[in-house]
Amino acid sequence: MPAPSPCASADRPMAGERRRLIAVTLDEGSIGRGNPDQEHERRIAIYDLVEDNSFGLCGRDGEGPEGGPYRLAIGLQEGKLVLAVSGGDGAPLTTHLLSLQPFRSVLKDYLMLCDTYYHAIRTASPSRIEAIDMGRRGLHNEGAALLGERLGGKIEADTDTLRRLFTLMTALHYKG
Repeated sequence: MPAPSPCASADRPMAGERRRLIAVTLDEGSIGRGNPDQEHERRIAIYDLVEDNSFGLCGRDGEGPEGGPYRLAIGLQEGKLVLAVSGGDGAPLTTHLLSLQPFRSVLKDYLMLCDTYYHAIRTASPSRIEAIDMGRRGLHNEGAALLGERLGGKIEADTDTLRRLFTLMTALHYKG
């Protein structure tokens, strides 16, 4: 489970109408097209993320347009994860570039397990599907925790938001 963000304050709750994402997009040029199950998972993650999230920029005091709500565009650029954050009005606020190197192993293993899971749900026994899904969820949690660590000091997000962001991060790596 991700540690609390070092920029979160005990006297300033993360949740609220302003400290949230109101739109999330994936850069079409970065997206690897996945199978229908993967594409469905991506759409669900975006929907769930926009419906329920806790997101803020570190160092923002919550006053003025920088305090949120936010729009987030996710993409890849030269082997880096790009998180471009805009205000609710679309005005650019900041862009964070994260090296994907620390994520390589967990992304590879997670995508392999997802592929195994999608095949298993059509043919395997319920106990086999459950075992694969437990492994998949464990890697998903590991990826979300790593994302939280890498965003520390830049972006505040709760565990569920980080999990959904990791799901979208994996969508950029689908092989079509």
